[in-house]
Amino acid sequence: MVIPSLAKGGYSVRKSVNVGRRLGDGKHVVDVIASDSAGRVFLVSLKWQQTSGTTEQKVPFEIMSLADAIRSSAGRFHKAYLVLGGPGWKLRDFFVADGVGPFMKNVETVVVMRLEEFIGKANKGQL
Repeated sequence: MVIPSLAKGGYSVRKSVNVGRRLGDGKHVVDVIASDSAGRVFLVSLKWQQTSGTTEQKVPFEIMSLADAIRSSAGRFHKAYLVLGGPGWKLRDFFVADGVGPFMKNVETVVVMRLEEFIGKANKGQL
């Protein structure tokens, strides 16, 4: 759903791209990199939660990793999206409402959103 929506919105897309080193963890591969006609490049990380589990505990680290990828890219990456899909989230509303923001610094370039919202923005070329 994500790739066709980005294409419809006029973005060029690359999948599973190494964007550097993840915080103390080796290489950082993001699910999608989308580029618009103005040359802006967006990182997209997709998280699916089918049933309740540990994925929610990984969201803050993913936000930090995406923010670090942007910060260390020397202006190559414009913004990042962490897209949360699936019916198993207990904390999705908290994450989407920037519930982690007060606890983290320098993560303003990362937007957490529901899959449906991301699809709508991507379709319209509004990332």
